[in-house]
Amino acid sequence: MAGNSQRKGAVRKTTKKGPQVGSGGQRRKGLEGRGPTPKATERTGHPAARRARQGATTSARRPQQRAGARASTELVLGRNSVLEALRTYVPATALYVSSRMESDDRVREAIKLATEQGVSILEAAKPELDRLTDGAVHQGLVMQVPPYDYAHPEDLLSAELPGTPLIVALDGITDPRNLGAIIRSVGAFGGHGVVVPSRRSAGMTAAAWKTSAGAAARVRVAQATNLTNALLDYRRAGCFVIGLDADGDVQLPDLELADLPLVVVVGSEGKGLSRLVRETCDQIVSISMAGVTESLNAGIAGAVTLYEIARKRQR
Repeated sequence: MAGNSQRKGAVRKTTKKGPQVGSGGQRRKGLEGRGPTPKATERTGHPAARRARQGATTSARRPQQRAGARASTELVLGRNSVLEALRTYVPATALYVSSRMESDDRVREAIKLATEQGVSILEAAKPELDRLTDGAVHQGLVMQVPPYDYAHPEDLLSAELPGTPLIVALDGITDPRNLGAIIRSVGAFGGHGVVVPSRRSAGMTAAAWKTSAGAAARVRVAQATNLTNALLDYRRAGCFVIGLDADGDVQLPDLELADLPLVVVVGSEGKGLSRLVRETCDQIVSISMAGVTESLNAGIAGAVTLYEIARKRQR
């Protein structure tokens, strides 16, 4: 045979003309759909499915949020931060210590203080701490701070508290250090407590605890769903409400309401008092200063006002 007819594969095989037996059923089966495409998180081997499994594992290891609490459990990270928090008696439920790390004076003192304060000390591997902190720098020390147990605004008028009621309410204060400073001033000048809104306001975080220098353990902090309604309730209970603002009706030294049950409202440094809160106040008080362009932050303004009220009450 000429050409390549002798090579294997060169010979064309003849096939029967027309459809093969049973081909129609096979083709119909091939055209059938396989149902809706599964979600990416449900498809084995898909990156989204792996991330979902890792997220579920991480959330199971993280501290859980208590039902009804304002914020989830907080973590204090790093040797300096943990040691400072323990020195100022920030409440804690657990201290996680890396199982393989070089110990120094800070670590040893933190473990000693945690033991004295009854804080549980748990040893954990570095990968476990990395998952617990979402990969943040922790230096082998992580302290777990429970959610703060807020009081009700009415609790600050309890008959068990000595002296004429003196309460500080915060309007738009978002810096927890200002909250901690005000708590410290309330404790120093005989105040009965602090009221913070439940939204758009600083809460009792570890930073607030540290700034209060231990006063947060003695001064109660209440949480109000609506600050304006809480102030109206205080007025119905017989309290006078004064607000601090640069454009006040009266200067602080001329305040004549100091001896009466009093609620002092401190606004934010930038925006001051909100409109509804300002309209709820019985009087707007300003702090006179020598510098025209100078201003005081919320923590200092609250401390100056509380000192003046305490001085007038002593007289």
